[in-house]
Amino acid sequence: MEIVDLKARPQFFNVVADRIWNAWWKPSGASLSDVEAALSAVIASAAFPFTLIGVEDEKFAGTVTCIASDIAARPDLGPCVAALWVEPDRRGCNLGGRLVEMALQRLVAAGFDCAYLAARQPLRSYYRGQGWELIEDNVGDDALDVFKRTFARG
Repeated sequence: MEIVDLKARPQFFNVVADRIWNAWWKPSGASLSDVEAALSAVIASAAFPFTLIGVEDEKFAGTVTCIASDIAARPDLGPCVAALWVEPDRRGCNLGGRLVEMALQRLVAAGFDCAYLAARQPLRSYYRGQGWELIEDNVGDDALDVFKRTFARG
């Protein structure tokens, strides 16, 4: 499994946009072109924000994006790990954990001291198990859990 920046493998842009749109944006009424515009802005940046993808045998396996803010009810919290998606046939292989850890390494290298993410309550035990601290629950219209991960400095 290779984890790389989407900028290095632009042929996967459409599949990443599709997965983000179907999982999060379409249910809220956004268009696929809205996602494509937002994702284009991410990959146009020099170092941050960024999108990582997992690729195995030249096949898309998963993605994660780090952006300045992803929690509408808490716009002051950032940077945020967002849009973690693993293809159904690749779930259970810790690809999600590997994508997030690689994203966190990039955030540390960029000088950030911590990161945040928001998720629905059924994912609480998953994120706690990955070392995230639950800092608030029932946030916003979607009643999200908000997590924080502080980076240890060597």
